[in-house]
Amino acid sequence: MSKMETNHRVAVTTLGCKVNQYESAGIIEKLAGRGFINVPFSNSADIYIINTCTVTARTDYQSRQLIRKAYRNNPEASIIVTGCYAQRAPGDLSGLPGVAAVVGNAEKENIPDIIRNIVKGEQQILVGAIGHVRNISGFAVTRFPEHTRAFLRIQDGCNSFCSYCIIPYSRGRSRSLPEKDVLDRIGILGKAGHREIVLSGIHLGVYGEDLSPPTSLLTLLKKIEENKTVERLRLSSIEPTEVTDEMISHIRDSKIICPHLHIPLQSGDDKILSLMKRDYDTKLFGDLIEKLLNVIPDIALGIDVMVGFPGEGKKEFANTVAFIEEIPVAYLHVFPYSKRPGTRSSALPGEVAEDVKKERAKILRMLGERKRAAFAERFIGKSLSVLIEGKKDRDTGLQKGFSENYIPVLITENTASLANNIVDIIADKRDGGKLLGRKIADG
Repeated sequence: MSKMETNHRVAVTTLGCKVNQYESAGIIEKLAGRGFINVPFSNSADIYIINTCTVTARTDYQSRQLIRKAYRNNPEASIIVTGCYAQRAPGDLSGLPGVAAVVGNAEKENIPDIIRNIVKGEQQILVGAIGHVRNISGFAVTRFPEHTRAFLRIQDGCNSFCSYCIIPYSRGRSRSLPEKDVLDRIGILGKAGHREIVLSGIHLGVYGEDLSPPTSLLTLLKKIEENKTVERLRLSSIEPTEVTDEMISHIRDSKIICPHLHIPLQSGDDKILSLMKRDYDTKLFGDLIEKLLNVIPDIALGIDVMVGFPGEGKKEFANTVAFIEEIPVAYLHVFPYSKRPGTRSSALPGEVAEDVKKERAKILRMLGERKRAAFAERFIGKSLSVLIEGKKDRDTGLQKGFSENYIPVLITENTASLANNIVDIIADKRDGGKLLGRKIADG
């Protein structure tokens, strides 16, 4: 194939976090501006871009499988591999059939130019030292065509180096998008019709500490609200030590910030938290949950929990189950520990067998389903403000959306399309963790 020109078909697929999703949207938008035609990943394309994740061995495997799938779809295509797996281990990926370029996270924004220079048979490895990067890459997504909710990446990288986590090595140091750029991009997304924007980052709570002069996430939230360019604002994830009393009060009083926080717990056992190099204990976490619910009673609190960390025996796991049963959270994200090369935990003794990890994950996921159902149950008979999505519920065919406090809601009436409208719903009944309700009549 000669040098890539416009009007070629390009297919992009993404693994991992909201930051990766945002960056993929940026790549697609840049390519569309140059005349490339975006097609589904399952279709035959001239160029495939796989934006990888490396947070677990499973996501590494999934990334390799997607590369093989792209090659099967069109053996003549040029495959570009980027993202965190590409950053961490480019040599693992460069030898796979069809791979024309392996592109690091800092170089990702240059993919449209890289495509232009691809010549069949001349592979490019463009992976720099991410730890030396001090500026956030320049993706500026103006709209998310298939979504009512938009993501905005305002921070990248992490300085924490938790003992199990590979992300600081694949994303680099913490870097923030300047305040003016954040405000401008929120305005653009709002004008594009997005009613809700999710602020995203690898370590969102340290937003602004690297800027000159330094600022903070709370200061940014206040400025966004003053600008009045978006109706709903949601935070993607925030560490427990970064949820201050002032932030809690601001969320309570805000007219746009959704009462919903996702706060990583990782373990409900203090010994394991210490081995993980997390900078809190279960008392701090439990006190925070209690404080949040006292100040904002209807807030949805989601948590991440890891099972099978080295040294997690029966006692430590039982402590985790007991702790989570005790705290009134709305949902759990549960995942098994995965040894990542180069992390401190990879050298720890006390590995947990895979079948034990699976059983523990199953126990916690069942607990999570009960938590989700109990949270939804609280709102039967109450009014909820729901942003209706463009796609209908796959199982029922009903219109669906999310409440401010992140409960999935199905509209039982056969009304005209309410897509991308924020409507008031009365919740009549519960189905698992979902609510079914009807639109409150206007006026």
